[in-house]
Amino acid sequence: MATPLTDQEKRKQISIRGIVGVENVAELKRGFNRHLHFTLVKDRNVATPRDYYFALAHTVRDHLVGRWIRTQQFYYETDPKRVYYLSLEFYMGRALQNTMISLGLQNACDEAIYQLGLDMEDLEDMEEDAGLGNGGLGRLAACFLDSMATLGLAAYGYGIRYEYGIFNQKIKDGWQVEEADDWLRYGNPWEKARPEYMLPVHFYGRVEETEEGPRWVDTQVVLAMPYDTPIPGYMNNTVNTMRLWSARAPNDFSLRDFNVGDYIQAVLDRNLAENISRVLYPNDNFFEGKELRLKQEYFVVAATLQDVIRRFKTSRKNRNRVKMVPARVSQVAIQLNDTHPAMAIPELMRIFVDIEKLEWDTAWDLTKRTFAYTNHTVLPEALERWPVQLLETLLPRHLQIIYRINQIHLDHIASLFPGDMGRLRKMSLVEEEWGRRVNMAHLCIVGSHAVNGVAEIHSKIIKTDTFRDFSELEPEKFQNKTNGITPRRWLLLCNPGLADLIAEAIGEDYVKDLTQLQKLNDLVDVDAFIRDVAKVKQDNKLKFAQYLERECQVKINPASIFDVHVKRIHEYKRQLLNCLHVITMYNRIKTNPAAPFVARTVIIGGKAAPGYHMAKMIIKLITSVANVVNKDPVIGNKLKVIFLENYRVSLAEKVIPATDLSEQISTAGTEASGTGNMKFMLNGALTIGTMDGANVEMAEEAGQENLFIFGMSVEQVLALDQKGYDAMQYYMAMPELKQVIDQIKTGFFSPKHPELFNDITDMLFKHDRFKVFADYESYVKCQERVSALYQDQKQWTQMVIKNIAASGKFSSDRTITDYATQIWGVEPTDLKIPSPTPQL
Repeated sequence: MATPLTDQEKRKQISIRGIVGVENVAELKRGFNRHLHFTLVKDRNVATPRDYYFALAHTVRDHLVGRWIRTQQFYYETDPKRVYYLSLEFYMGRALQNTMISLGLQNACDEAIYQLGLDMEDLEDMEEDAGLGNGGLGRLAACFLDSMATLGLAAYGYGIRYEYGIFNQKIKDGWQVEEADDWLRYGNPWEKARPEYMLPVHFYGRVEETEEGPRWVDTQVVLAMPYDTPIPGYMNNTVNTMRLWSARAPNDFSLRDFNVGDYIQAVLDRNLAENISRVLYPNDNFFEGKELRLKQEYFVVAATLQDVIRRFKTSRKNRNRVKMVPARVSQVAIQLNDTHPAMAIPELMRIFVDIEKLEWDTAWDLTKRTFAYTNHTVLPEALERWPVQLLETLLPRHLQIIYRINQIHLDHIASLFPGDMGRLRKMSLVEEEWGRRVNMAHLCIVGSHAVNGVAEIHSKIIKTDTFRDFSELEPEKFQNKTNGITPRRWLLLCNPGLADLIAEAIGEDYVKDLTQLQKLNDLVDVDAFIRDVAKVKQDNKLKFAQYLERECQVKINPASIFDVHVKRIHEYKRQLLNCLHVITMYNRIKTNPAAPFVARTVIIGGKAAPGYHMAKMIIKLITSVANVVNKDPVIGNKLKVIFLENYRVSLAEKVIPATDLSEQISTAGTEASGTGNMKFMLNGALTIGTMDGANVEMAEEAGQENLFIFGMSVEQVLALDQKGYDAMQYYMAMPELKQVIDQIKTGFFSPKHPELFNDITDMLFKHDRFKVFADYESYVKCQERVSALYQDQKQWTQMVIKNIAASGKFSSDRTITDYATQIWGVEPTDLKIPSPTPQL
């Protein structure tokens, strides 16, 4: 097997990774040695690979600092409208390589590290992922920060500095086991604590009516300590800030309330306050109404809004004003990333009315003009509904404000639709059935000037179904903003071979204007280019095969189709459908071992929420099927099944460039957008998928004939719901499906525990909301088309090129430009902030 070029060797070949000047390299080596000596207090005799990573990270960070300070000075001098992106999740991954790319330092760093006798990839692999997110929502926030900096927007990401991020997944005996993600164990070289900006956040207490109006008193205070992380734009000297809050107990915590002389216990009780930022809730598309989660949501909102108002009041134009002037507040745009930061709406009203003493109507007008809300899901179990009783205890003043917002809202609806009690009930912020609860999506819609979905089909569902009554009331409020991904991380960083090949073909400007990839359409029939694209993919597959052999002790056939399904494990994402196809292929080979079969390696990865029983059973089924398939001598090299342990950003960067076939097979109408689908498309994988989420727009851009589309449409799913979905009908009608289900049911894949998968089969027959059987036949036939095309490598690669050429729309630069101009009222700029003075 030929050894593919290392990424380091590939990077040397073209200039988008920066010029290697002798002075640059010498300066980087000096910086590296200085940090090893003075920061890490080590010499080369005792330094570990981790020490070398930290020395390099600090050296690269030195090149950020001047630009970071200069950017903030520039914002102070020009006082542009500020954009605040509020999110409970930022799934950042690793920072080192991304920073080197953004600063144009990658080649020089590679050369410096090589001259120091070290291996760059080894050092990069020492970095912990910043896993402060669950999946798509958190990774989208990270891509958006990258694009906002690259587009020169004065933007800030605000969230929580979780001490423990998304759990590390271990597979033991085929089952998922969770381990705590102690990502800060060795320290984080990219963050800077800012204790001077520490702020108080209040909880509990009561509301006292006074002559000046309501006062929230007798509260418990938790302090919010900010940690700032630099967010570099691509080659434009802009470095924005992500500010994450960490909970700290005040020094008189406990002593003040329970001053009974137990000093030791009082100090130990500080943990109770600090638990707020201890751990990320590991649920994706599922609402868990726990008090600690509501505390997290209010904590980030309260600290952030204080910070926003402080920055607003100290800006050049406002610093001498005694009182807040409403006309100037249009200097602030706040985007709510789903309903998790929804308490920002009543909190801003509280600040305006109770503290700044604005009239209610003025305050409400300002609040609505400030906020915009992004909806990320239509799954009912994911929508946040907080019990009134909990809000009354934890945030009594905010509940009063929500009641008043709701009363004015309902009075308005009643005036438009007299006597329509059903409409009032459906549109109220407070739901009465199943106990009184506040519907946070309704609060966000009423309190924002813009509401958007994240793909055209999703935005349409929101308007015509989920929030139909609201969109009929204010149709102009509802928009679409199709998600996107940053091409810096998801092409330049993870796939240098392909990035460089594209740069050689069409120039380097595509990195900041991904629509230029359309120029590749001119090369679809050029044999040399087709060969080059195929070679890059083969090199990536070889490299990933070597990684799997090293990490998982699995030997795979690099000539096989790499069929990849990586995302959170959830019933609606239908990993089960993929699993049924795997068993079908297994059965076909067993029935006729001599028949021609296009070799496949099926790679499935993703985490299940720890409390999600069905998702964990699905993982156990996949690993059990893999165990049977991979050990069967009759199957040999034709079919392999791998469950990819601990899927995360840094692993996505390895597997996506090596993928041939991308699985995007959710039931139509359930996946809001997806962004993994876009990453695979950009990296030269073909998509097998339903007409769901952004798949619809991918098919529009590339032509439906260049994707493998199968399954029911949204309308057909709806029709089946109305008719009544009968799983047994499909089971009886399709012998291959019947065989597969019977094998699972009778313990073929779990001989020691024949009934192990009864919960799965019972669900598939009795209450499968996502209709796996209904799409089985269409899926299997579509997979046969995949295998047939793969045998014609030229035609396959031509289809790959057409897909890459069509992926320009799915840059987060385009998404953020749309948010900026259509929601936030700001304009992107290609202005390059002047470089800082050369470093000493």
